[in-house]
Amino acid sequence: MTSKYSLTLSSFRNMIEPTEKVLDIITRQGFDAVEMFGEPSKLNLKVLAEIFRSFNIPVCGVTGMWGSVSDEGLKRRLLSLNSDIVAYSVDYVKDCIFMCQELGGGEFNLCLFADDVAEIFDKNHRMVSADQKKHMLQRGIPILAELSRHAKDRGVQLLLEPLNRYNTPFCTTAMDAISIASQLSQDNFGVLLDTFHMNIEEDSYANAINQCGALLRHTHFADNNRKMPGNGHIDFRTVVDSLRRIDYNGFISFEPTLTNTSYKSELSNGLEFIKKIDKSSIYK
Repeated sequence: MTSKYSLTLSSFRNMIEPTEKVLDIITRQGFDAVEMFGEPSKLNLKVLAEIFRSFNIPVCGVTGMWGSVSDEGLKRRLLSLNSDIVAYSVDYVKDCIFMCQELGGGEFNLCLFADDVAEIFDKNHRMVSADQKKHMLQRGIPILAELSRHAKDRGVQLLLEPLNRYNTPFCTTAMDAISIASQLSQDNFGVLLDTFHMNIEEDSYANAINQCGALLRHTHFADNNRKMPGNGHIDFRTVVDSLRRIDYNGFISFEPTLTNTSYKSELSNGLEFIKKIDKSSIYK
């Protein structure tokens, strides 16, 4: 496994730095690619593609903007009972797939949100029963099958990312995502695991990664406090070793919350922290 490191530009959405300055910094620090955030209606894709080319840094993919990250994100609910909301969400995914294609990326990740179902929650733990989860996820199968075919025609992988229960209760674990991917059985549909969400939902980092196997196509790295790795308590040694054991060859994509004043050192220190672990792994 030769590790490739990318950085999600969604970490900079609320910062005042121009894109060119950010790209100059991260290319000097040794990131191999960037992951663009999925807001195609707000971006000039031709200008953006030219900026990336000028810094000679590729776009590995596009990450979807779901839930409370924006007002629009709250309307992106592929599992909604409202057909208009589902249609809106499907169009959003298709726009992001086009964006990914235009920027030269190879993957787009989506998450499964539904309508507000507070009346069926275990309100203390934001959980739903296994039967309720299964029923709701089944609603998404034909939608995801359509989107996966659409993505394949455009040379893009569609990746399902489980989130923790405080974001959505319906697709929260690696096994939830694996179950859906197995039912779809399409070679361009895979799984994305995020260490921040895994820290809350998975019993074992190693087991979750091993269960995914070849379905795992992309990873997001952030510590338990959403900072760069090395600033919290996640066992990244186990995470990296587990990726090596399954011969993972996708990107390790950092998705931290950054501060305006010290983001340069935060990025540099976090990248070096993971590189040191990676280089010393016994699974080579």
